[in-house]
Amino acid sequence: MPKKASPENLYKHVEFLTSIKPFRNYLHPESLDKAAEYTKNQFSIYTSHITEQKFCVEYNEYKNVIASINTDKKERIIIGAHYDVAGDTPGADDNASGIAGLIELLGLLHHEELPYRIDFAAYTLEEPPFFATEYMGSYIHAYSLYKEKAKIKVMICLEMIGYFSDKKGSQQFPLPFFKLLYPDTGNFIGVVGKLGQKEITTKIRELMKKGGKIPVYSINAPSIIPGVDLSDHRNFWQFGYQAVMITDTAFYRNPNYHRRTDTVNTLDYKRMAEVINGLYYAIKNI
Repeated sequence: MPKKASPENLYKHVEFLTSIKPFRNYLHPESLDKAAEYTKNQFSIYTSHITEQKFCVEYNEYKNVIASINTDKKERIIIGAHYDVAGDTPGADDNASGIAGLIELLGLLHHEELPYRIDFAAYTLEEPPFFATEYMGSYIHAYSLYKEKAKIKVMICLEMIGYFSDKKGSQQFPLPFFKLLYPDTGNFIGVVGKLGQKEITTKIRELMKKGGKIPVYSINAPSIIPGVDLSDHRNFWQFGYQAVMITDTAFYRNPNYHRRTDTVNTLDYKRMAEVINGLYYAIKNI
């Protein structure tokens, strides 16, 4: 039987992360540590190659947690998601969903013989006030890879992958003409890339379509379009790497974005599993 992502596993991970109190923002390093430790423990089920990338910001210590497979290979695929939240919110979709997907992907891929090393990176400090600064966990990671001259095929960022709606008009857009190109029903997943990287964005889109039972659309656009660079992939772009964001389009669809209502029971775990199935197939065939 082909491997498939488990909606039950995805729910379990999101449920735990959203239950951490106080909520896992930069003001509560102890809560971030609980999220990091949980992620590390889940990673350790599948691999012993786990590192903690620690760094200090404003006298507090924070950490990225990175699990690796196929460590004998030179070229890498980076799959990343952030585990911190914005403000006083549970952050189910933003971004416990991404961390849940990260763990599930490792579970699916850890026995695969692939021509790439794959690093599964759980980042901290993606959210304000550190967003778009050198204190983002993903900036710390991308810069370290750049300094060691790591060869990276692509970075895949999981940013809000669990909210879907079948209601017509549930999908909004940054500009009116987007309605001519994309559905106005929020039941698809998006692959977002920058200008000049259309080949990898299109390839991932088409492979995801083959591997998962969910519509997949893509866009390559400049960062001036609101939302295009609003996650950890932005830092890999800064260092010249190919990177895409896998997303349910965040605030263009999910009314719970950065609100206390972003809770575990607002997500669709069956469709979220299909996103992971699509990504699993894409990574195996990329």
